Amino acid sequence: MPRTPLWKHTPRDVLLLAYSVAQFAVTVWLATAWENAHPAARAGGFVLLTVVTAYNIIVVSHLFTHVPWFSSPRLNALVSVLNSANIGQSVQAYHLTHVRNHHRFNNDAQGPDGTTRDTSSTYRDGADGEHAPLLSYALRGALDSLADRGRETLCTLRLWRVGERETGLLALASRREPRRTRELRQIRADRAAHCLSLALFATISWQWTLLCYLPAFFAALTMVNVQNYYRHYGADPTDRTADSVSHYGRLYNLIAFNDGYHQEHHLSPGSHWSRLPSVRERHRAALDARSRIVSPVPAMLGFLHRRRPLLHRPGAHTGGTP
Repeated sequence: MPRTPLWKHTPRDVLLLAYSVAQFAVTVWLATAWENAHPAARAGGFVLLTVVTAYNIIVVSHLFTHVPWFSSPRLNALVSVLNSANIGQSVQAYHLTHVRNHHRFNNDAQGPDGTTRDTSSTYRDGADGEHAPLLSYALRGALDSLADRGRETLCTLRLWRVGERETGLLALASRREPRRTRELRQIRADRAAHCLSLALFATISWQWTLLCYLPAFFAALTMVNVQNYYRHYGADPTDRTADSVSHYGRLYNLIAFNDGYHQEHHLSPGSHWSRLPSVRERHRAALDARSRIVSPVPAMLGFLHRRRPLLHRPGAHTGGTP
């Protein structure tokens, strides 16, 4: 009987797993070191925690929600639990809202009802067909996420089960059994991991939890929203080959596992990160035939791309790829 391989796609995913384990270990270390740390070290720990959390959400957990690393569902469930503790939210819920909502509606513009079907769309709170203002999108989104995480801690009373009023998650969960039950059970396990890890951090140092962890978590959520904003700012939501923004810098794509290939990711969200350059080659003719945005800087620094064409505006299509 042939043996099932450990890794579903490539052993190189061990780098993502190692990052996940290391992040949790570093977080615990920062909590234990807080009491005797110099103010400069505390500030450095805050920055470090913010960056590693944002990186996990943007790269590590994002890749995992699309393409789980292991052949074994049980190992993937454990990774989901681990990174739920790392990113302060359920990775399985992230999968439902991101893969089944965002990648279905692709940052759509407002419809006749005045809203968007993509709940994370940059147009959702915009006016006159424009994107929402950056600060509003980034900060309001972070505040909403923080409030959601606060409500989830109250789920302790029902052992973190997805409640009947959580209609958004219930609607996104699979309608087929036993998959639906498995997904909702994973959200429950993820939430338990998040809340229990928060309790662990507070036990180690409630001062660190209050003064460093929670502000760093909010800052990381804000960074994630800035990243998402400039992954789509100016793109054309009506064109499947131009509805997001790519950045092809070699260094960034090396350290971020090809995260810069975002248009390619939109075209083939089920492709493993190692295959995204191949997706670009496969669709090169269609991509080159459209006016689309290629950023000279990573999305987090998108505000530096001052000459970005705004393809979402009528009449803004002026030729091929900038």
